[in-house]
Amino acid sequence: MALFERFWRRSGGDEPGNGSEGYYPLYESQRPLDPEERAAPDYDDWDARLSRLDGSVEREEKRRTPWWRPEHYRDRGKGWWAVRAIAAFLFVLVLLIGWLAVTAPLSKSLEPIAPPQVTLLASDGTPIARSGAMVADPVDVSTLAEHVTGAFMAIEDRRFYSHWGIDPRGIARAAWTGRGGGSTITQQLAKFTFLSPERSLSRKAQEALIALWLEGWLTKDEILERYLSNAYFGDNQYGLRAASLHYFYRQPENLLPHQAAMLAGLLQAPSRYAPTNHYDRARARMDLVVAAMVEEGYLTQAEANALPDPVLDVRTRDDLPTGTYFADWALPLAREGVEPSYSRQTLTTTLDARLQELAGRVTSRAALGNAQVALVAMRPNGEVVAMVGGKDYAQSAFNRATQAKRQPGSTFKLFVYLAALQEGWEPSDRIANTEITQGSYRPKNARESYSDSLTLEEAFARSSNVAAVRLLGEVGSENVIRTARALGVTSPMTEGDPSMALGTSTMSLLELTAAYAGVAANSFPVQPHAFAREERSWWERLTDRPDDFSGRVHSDMEQMLRAAINRGTGEAAELPIANFGKTGTTQDNRDALFVGYAGDLVVGVWVGNDDNSPLDGVTGGGMPARIWKDFMRGAHSLPASRPSPAPDPEGPVQPLDIEDGQDIPLGEGGTSLRFEDDAIIFSQDGMPMGVRIDENGVRIEQDPRENPEVAREIERIERELERAQERVERETERLRDQR
Repeated sequence: MALFERFWRRSGGDEPGNGSEGYYPLYESQRPLDPEERAAPDYDDWDARLSRLDGSVEREEKRRTPWWRPEHYRDRGKGWWAVRAIAAFLFVLVLLIGWLAVTAPLSKSLEPIAPPQVTLLASDGTPIARSGAMVADPVDVSTLAEHVTGAFMAIEDRRFYSHWGIDPRGIARAAWTGRGGGSTITQQLAKFTFLSPERSLSRKAQEALIALWLEGWLTKDEILERYLSNAYFGDNQYGLRAASLHYFYRQPENLLPHQAAMLAGLLQAPSRYAPTNHYDRARARMDLVVAAMVEEGYLTQAEANALPDPVLDVRTRDDLPTGTYFADWALPLAREGVEPSYSRQTLTTTLDARLQELAGRVTSRAALGNAQVALVAMRPNGEVVAMVGGKDYAQSAFNRATQAKRQPGSTFKLFVYLAALQEGWEPSDRIANTEITQGSYRPKNARESYSDSLTLEEAFARSSNVAAVRLLGEVGSENVIRTARALGVTSPMTEGDPSMALGTSTMSLLELTAAYAGVAANSFPVQPHAFAREERSWWERLTDRPDDFSGRVHSDMEQMLRAAINRGTGEAAELPIANFGKTGTTQDNRDALFVGYAGDLVVGVWVGNDDNSPLDGVTGGGMPARIWKDFMRGAHSLPASRPSPAPDPEGPVQPLDIEDGQDIPLGEGGTSLRFEDDAIIFSQDGMPMGVRIDENGVRIEQDPRENPEVAREIERIERELERAQERVERETERLRDQR
């Protein structure tokens, strides 16, 4: 109770009962008013206090209202909005600068804006192609004469050393006078180093922000160096050093004032003002630069008047083709993993110049008509040594060896038979060769040729379609796809599709040839490559060994590949050395292929039309096989063979080899050609005589294998020839005497 006694009020002493006992009042309203305090209340003060109280309550309610509700912003003053707008702008600006620091690294301004020139060499060092921009070493402004840097600043950015990346005065002057650029040198560096060439307000805003950022991180001399080292000067020349060497054949440190002025004038429109093509325009533009240099004090008027016309000294340095089928395929591979630099590169490829020339020759002399042709030759390890992507690169740069996805036809049967061999089948095992009469898919054999059964070797050699489809069903499409994938085929293949056995899945010729290379080397997958690869270390060979087939599977597969050439559909490709291959012809003769290997070469040949229209009777065992044979014969320096009559394109192809002493038919008219030890004899059916060409000249003689009754006629003709020859000799002597 002691706590409450502190508030007990006693009046008139300590004795209770006097009427004044009680507690002290806790609130002002409970205290009795003193008579002297009974004055009128201050209502204005009360109103002010109540207003402040209401305002505090209202502000607290707004503070507690979620920010997304309109009530939160109701009755906000202009000052409140202005402060927050400025804060938001500064926040966004900081975010933009941070974003630029991450997405537009400063080091990018040190790199050339165009890929530098790359020269490709064949394996023997012969230059075969050159591509890319002419990019030379960057310049150092401290080594350049004042009239060189002054020429660029006078025409492009007069206040370069005084602004902070953006020059409002320069923009106004350019708009008023039409001279000079609206963008500063820093903005131009930002534009062609970091940004795309599109014209939009957002891109201009990015350009301005990057220019401010560059000004904060780089010195003025560093900005100017990067600008001069990357700017485009026309004629595929990037950077002042490359342009100076190209147009005047001198280093930029040695440029004369009129030469520097002409180069500075090119930057506005390099292609339009390039002096090699438009000298008059370049000369007129140079006059504007010289006038600006006089205004800025880099030249006196007398010096400007004495400047001569620049004399070009362009020397041929690009005397190689800039594009071939092989180069177009190899160049992107050459640039992979190479850090950008200003140095030009010279790279040695796997291309064999002799084999490339041979490939071009054998494909160009083939009677293709309107059809196209492609050829890929590689070593079993994947080194591509020759490539033809079409009849004429100048007419079409589309590479049909690497870019075209076409059906491989019966060449795909390699994977079907390999899968069967891995499942335990043998070449001597038999499979039905009867017509398929059930099911939704009913393939046909060529020329409707069927039999009760064939061995696997016979079915592969004759390219039986029904046997291949049945074999696919026996081993399973998943096993066939697995085998193709193991050999490096990446193109889509549909599991459960019986037509896959006949090569209805599309792939490139390069991909198909690489798969055959895996069989040739018995080491797969084979990756086609254009540049020699470093030899694998013993640890890599131990831990990352390629796959291979068992000795039995590989031997059996090569036995069937050889049978396809020696006595099957590929007889037109037969060589006097061990050769292995397979023909392929797609539906309606839309594609004709031959892929095989001999010696250390694996070669694939494709013939077809770009619009996928049918070929005129061309099959894989015809023209592609003969092109393959011609290439292999030249590549291995084999003797030329004597061709036989053109085979029936629908049936088995006959060998092109001619036995000694046999006639070589030259057409349907009965004309034939025969080679003897000392002469070449032409004969014509119905006329048992021939024309002999030997060391004694040309004469008509009786064919010793024909009827001797015409001998007298032959002698008469010979006598007439002798008399005619005598008359010619006498006339020749007479004319000589007259002289």
